[in-house]
Amino acid sequence: MSEKEIDVKEPKLRKPDWLRVKLPVGKEYLHVRKLVDTHKLHTICESGNCPNMGECWGAGTATFMILGNICTRSCGFCAVATGRPLAADVNEPERVAESVKLMNVKHCVITSVDRDDLKDGGSTIWAETIKAVRKISPGTTMETLIPDFAGKWENLQRIIDVHPDIVSHNLETVRRLTKQVRIQAKYDRSLEVIRRLHEAGLKTKSGIMLGLGETEAELYQAMDDLRKAGCDVLTLGQYLQPTPKHLPVVEFIHPDLFAKHKLVGLEKGFRFVESGPLVRSSYHAEKHLF
Repeated sequence: MSEKEIDVKEPKLRKPDWLRVKLPVGKEYLHVRKLVDTHKLHTICESGNCPNMGECWGAGTATFMILGNICTRSCGFCAVATGRPLAADVNEPERVAESVKLMNVKHCVITSVDRDDLKDGGSTIWAETIKAVRKISPGTTMETLIPDFAGKWENLQRIIDVHPDIVSHNLETVRRLTKQVRIQAKYDRSLEVIRRLHEAGLKTKSGIMLGLGETEAELYQAMDDLRKAGCDVLTLGQYLQPTPKHLPVVEFIHPDLFAKHKLVGLEKGFRFVESGPLVRSSYHAEKHLF
């Protein structure tokens, strides 16, 4: 695999057969689909056109994005709009909680855009959303996929204080590619997020995208770095270019290699490793509680 930097002018690779997505089916999926359409509920599963939506909805898992749909960062891999977000909605926690109850979600995953424009980084809405889901739907377990809050640790503490069942923060890529892939983020700061969560006694999770030009040695070093920080669960998936303006795919990783990476991750001490071309952060999230 090449050591070179990512070149946005590289020709687009043809998707291999193993990246074909099956259409979602099943009674549970259709039931949730009808609820979402009837009540105009918003899930990142749907808006992000996640390839695992049918499987997750069928298992009673759904992912909600809070704090709007405009991000203050401009990561090279992400299709979420960048710009000046609207003001935070103080009524959002209750709306999300009502959606969770209405959809009868067994395991709820909550994520958000980065809100570097807010003094609290959106952490107050985060904490209130977690508390609202617990109040309105007490039988629902919860995973939070959080930002790094720009390293303002008093904001991270608000998440720690409400103690979600599991807390995820994605490393996204290896150290060498971080500046290109996650322009305003820092590799070591993300590791520090995981470390602080672990030291506070929370169950921790992170994800890495493959196919951006990382070497195997770099990937395994990133795994070691996450384990040293106290990460319990790891997801590995294929990066897919959302638009021509985003970073190109350097390589499509074969499923056999994903299987190898899973075994390596388990040997390194991760409790769970989800590894495959179509794996995303919340894939099999309901199975990662321990």
